[in-house]
Amino acid sequence: MRRVPVNVLLVNSSARAEASTSRQIVAKVGEQFAASGAQLVSRDLAHSLPHVNEAWVQSGFTDPNDWTDAMRDAAGVSSQIVDEVMAADVLVLGVPIYNFGVPAAFKAWVDQVCRAGRTFRYTENGPEGLLKGKRAIVVVSSGGVPIDSPVDFATPHVRQVLNFIGITDIQVIGADGQMTGEGKVEAALEQAAAVA
Repeated sequence: MRRVPVNVLLVNSSARAEASTSRQIVAKVGEQFAASGAQLVSRDLAHSLPHVNEAWVQSGFTDPNDWTDAMRDAAGVSSQIVDEVMAADVLVLGVPIYNFGVPAAFKAWVDQVCRAGRTFRYTENGPEGLLKGKRAIVVVSSGGVPIDSPVDFATPHVRQVLNFIGITDIQVIGADGQMTGEGKVEAALEQAAAVA
């Protein structure tokens, strides 16, 4: 039996506003957790994040006392995002499938989250995720790409990233087939209503 989460991070990556299926389902999941007393924190990636650059990379190999202003700025954004993830008991990730993969805005978020020494570390046995004990609910929406099909490169990517940083309790809520007349939005909303 799962403990009642205290902090829930809602991450939306759809470029669409209210018409977005993934946003609607993420909101429904959020409502369920809020009703159980959880605190919600939202991160909207529609306005994007900075992409990893040379200063960001160099900050990972430099003692923070020796950071340049550019390194400090680049790592500062990442630190804020990592802090949000580390504070959350549950991550609710809204990930529409764009051109068979994740939206660029979501990939930028992933790149900011995967930080050596913060969310994973290198060991003699390979990388080890440092965010064990968290739960992730991944809301995947698609117009035509069937979720977990051979042409869905988004859902396996998100699972791999979560596993890499130590999150193995992963639930996928799928709403695919929206443009093919086989939409599963209602079923996904029903799943969302039963997550907390």
